[in-house]
Amino acid sequence: MTRPADLFDRITEWADLERFVTSPAPGLRIGILYGRRRTGKSFLLRRLCREHGGQYHMAQEEEPLPALQRFADAVAAGRGLAAGQLRFRDWDEGLRTALRPLPAAGGRAAPLLVIDELPYLLAHGLGAQIPSALQALVDESRDAPESMSGRVILCGSALAVMSDLLSGARALRGRAELDLLLKPFDYRTSASYYGIEDTDTAFRMYACFGGTPGYRDLLGGASPQTRSDLDDLLLSTVFNPSHALFGEAGYLLREDPRIQDRALYLSVLGAVAAGATTPSKVAAAIGRDQRSLHHPLDVLITSGFLVKDEDLLLQRRPVLRLADSVVRLHQLVTVPRMAAFEERRAAPAWKAAAPTVRAQILGPSFEQLAREWTARHAAERTKGGPTGEIGSTVVNDSAGRAQHELDVVALAEGERRQAGAPVIRAIGEAKSSDRARTLSDLERLDRIRELLVARGVRADGAKLLLFGRSGFDVNLAEAAHGRPDVELVDLERVWHGE
Repeated sequence: MTRPADLFDRITEWADLERFVTSPAPGLRIGILYGRRRTGKSFLLRRLCREHGGQYHMAQEEEPLPALQRFADAVAAGRGLAAGQLRFRDWDEGLRTALRPLPAAGGRAAPLLVIDELPYLLAHGLGAQIPSALQALVDESRDAPESMSGRVILCGSALAVMSDLLSGARALRGRAELDLLLKPFDYRTSASYYGIEDTDTAFRMYACFGGTPGYRDLLGGASPQTRSDLDDLLLSTVFNPSHALFGEAGYLLREDPRIQDRALYLSVLGAVAAGATTPSKVAAAIGRDQRSLHHPLDVLITSGFLVKDEDLLLQRRPVLRLADSVVRLHQLVTVPRMAAFEERRAAPAWKAAAPTVRAQILGPSFEQLAREWTARHAAERTKGGPTGEIGSTVVNDSAGRAQHELDVVALAEGERRQAGAPVIRAIGEAKSSDRARTLSDLERLDRIRELLVARGVRADGAKLLLFGRSGFDVNLAEAAHGRPDVELVDLERVWHGE
């Protein structure tokens, strides 16, 4: 089968889906595809059905019986029948009918059935039987492959609901062959997707919008090429009360049925965005008892709104950070200046937010890109050899009465996190300031390496990676040129080099 011409990237994901659909394995096979809202799941699955003659059905928020009848009408349409000519008692009958080969196929082709937005159906008693019905069909096909064959892909945006389908004693546990999480584009792919050539604009665009491909539809196919273009785009979209992205944070929270008190969850997200990186700090920031936040934090983590970053070297509490750039932008810029934006005074409000943007949006974004570049794009010679896990850590300097946050730590291949004396291939610091980095930055990184070695970490041969959004001054460049253990990485290299 040919790859759809209108499908951007998703090479690996498309190959996985085609392999699943075209597998010669007998019987009924189940696949799960899930991901955050607007990552392109439906777009991908509609094209899969188009290429392979599959039946695509998107569930909606509706009562159980109308939901079942709408599925029956979709199955009828796929068989050339009029709406209402098929009626199902329950989902077991509906699934069996949908998976029955069409006469035109001579019974040879295994049918493909896609049920999109499955969590809407699981929310009520009748639809909740779908996993059990599929379990029974899979088991029947294992006992008698000739009795039931086909491929079923279940899809949804509520990450916690979808990932729970295959957990513990759930009906589909051990019965799904495909378990595919569709992630947003990475920063390089995102820049290509938007057609942005200027690296500084591409960085700022990614820091504000992330790699969620579905946002481009809401941005009118925008392709900003300068910082001014990007400012204009922000003012007309996420900071415009008439635009759908203005309330995107609230829409995203509605994905998870467990989130009822949206004010509480938005407050937690706002606290994390503002720098409350531990449960205790979040509790203090929003005036709640820490124990009362266990469940909300767990919901936000399992739903993909928050990420827990473990320290790579120390056994300490994980650091919380936001997973969605648009939510972070909303919490840090829009919410504190809501009145100004609602009164259409977006330009001065955006200008007033500049210090916040530099410190709490561009800074953390650049640090995350530094880790991603080290993990995915840096050559082995750049990192000093094969590497395993990439992360961050905190290094205490008791003599200097300081604590250094090390943005990039690259363990040697095969080393385990938080081990006693791990081998470190590279350490790095990333700064997103408007000033070029200087020799003092290199001296500090030298000092941090010495502290690690003194602590028993095998880092004496570690490469030193200095990331600078605004480049490096001449003295630092000259010093680095004479030191094979030092690598200078600017935005251009982050986007195009290794």
